[in-house]
Amino acid sequence: MNIYTEKTFSLPELVGISAKSVAEHLKLYSGYVKNANLILEKIKEYEADGDKHSYAISELQRRFSFEFNGMRNHEYYFQSLEGGSAPLVAETTLRQEIEKEWGSFDAWLTRFKNIASTRGVGWAILYYDPISKRLTTAWIDEQHLGQLNGLHYIVGIDMWEHSYYMDYGTDKKKYIDAFFANLNWTIAEQNLLTAMKK
Repeated sequence: MNIYTEKTFSLPELVGISAKSVAEHLKLYSGYVKNANLILEKIKEYEADGDKHSYAISELQRRFSFEFNGMRNHEYYFQSLEGGSAPLVAETTLRQEIEKEWGSFDAWLTRFKNIASTRGVGWAILYYDPISKRLTTAWIDEQHLGQLNGLHYIVGIDMWEHSYYMDYGTDKKKYIDAFFANLNWTIAEQNLLTAMKK
């Protein structure tokens, strides 16, 4: 059986996000990879007698979307912090697309930060829609509820408590600012350019 492999990330020392917080966060990512693989293993085992285990298989499959998206969301998240902070300069395709959709980068950033401040646990994500050829934003409950079909991930911020509580307690806004202070926009730009080719 093919299994998912835990990725490693080349993260610099982050401004406003402690090494301890990152280490604990990476342990949670590791758990998503492990649990996605365990679910697939269990489903394969139960399929030997699918009639007997049909209910268990369906519930495991439902759980798989949570574990898989937890794994993949964290991979995008940590990859966007690799290589150190880099700005989104005016000449980039992503900057131009943001300005075309929202009028200005600052208008988009204000909207995105407001989405990230949504009560509850989840993710704020900037997507590219290859059908309409537009950027759009979304709030994802937990890891998996509200994912937009067919859209490509450009950049996203983890808004579960584990991502900010150790450093900021309940002050989400300071964590959101710290995330953007550390974001490598060249990776987000590459995500968009790759998505536009598909």
